[in-house]
Amino acid sequence: MQVNVNKETTLCISLAAKPSNFGTRFHNYLYRELKLNFLYKAFKTSDINSTIGGIRSLGIRGCGVSMPYKEAVIPLVDELDSSVQGIQSVNTIVNTDGYLKAYNTDYLAIATLLKEHHVDPHFTFYLQGAGGMAKAVASALRDAGFTQGTIVARNEQKGRALAEQYGFAWAAQTPVEGAQLLINATPLGMQGSDTEQQCAFPTATIADAQVIFDVVAMPELTPLITQAKALGKSVITGASVFALQALAQFELYTGVRPDSELFQQAAAFSRLPEE
Repeated sequence: MQVNVNKETTLCISLAAKPSNFGTRFHNYLYRELKLNFLYKAFKTSDINSTIGGIRSLGIRGCGVSMPYKEAVIPLVDELDSSVQGIQSVNTIVNTDGYLKAYNTDYLAIATLLKEHHVDPHFTFYLQGAGGMAKAVASALRDAGFTQGTIVARNEQKGRALAEQYGFAWAAQTPVEGAQLLINATPLGMQGSDTEQQCAFPTATIADAQVIFDVVAMPELTPLITQAKALGKSVITGASVFALQALAQFELYTGVRPDSELFQQAAAFSRLPEE
């Protein structure tokens, strides 16, 4: 993609342990189509404190935040939006003249997808994970009316804390049966392997469920989604989460909201195989 850069160009970035090109392609596609003098670049860092300081001092307008920095950035910003205060997990930082405000657009995306896919709030669910994304998922589930669910996390302290915050149960390992909705909010599946070790839930558990939701965006067809499709289950992909949360980020950074057609084009472009 041809991008013209000059001294007036506004920079937005993303931070992740394993950066991908999803955000880069999505945002830059919209900048080009809407003729906005912005540029988006993905980064990884080993020093989150210095990186956030650089965002503030260099005038970087926006920053997408991925694992494992979603909680670590909280004490480094100036203000938490209401979308963050309950969850205590950040996926977006907006810099306005050196003042950093944190948001969580993951929550909005997850809530929207649960509604769009008509996932029955009477379903029992297993949510695997207790990190920043799991917090956004648990909050969205609670707010959508889900009451019967289990947080599955090997870290008992974090798992129990998340479960108690939203009124759910906790388990160290996934029960084999009993859940109609399965959600993976861990990095499992990012490697793209189809091995059992990379699948977030056992095959028997997937077979017993009705809806499978994997928040891993890359690859779109994770081992969990691949198995679920093979078993004829309804699926919600992490690529869908990414697209919706990125749309909200784009509007926060630029003040512009693309129309539905342009949004779908940008989402499709972001998922194309890389050359």
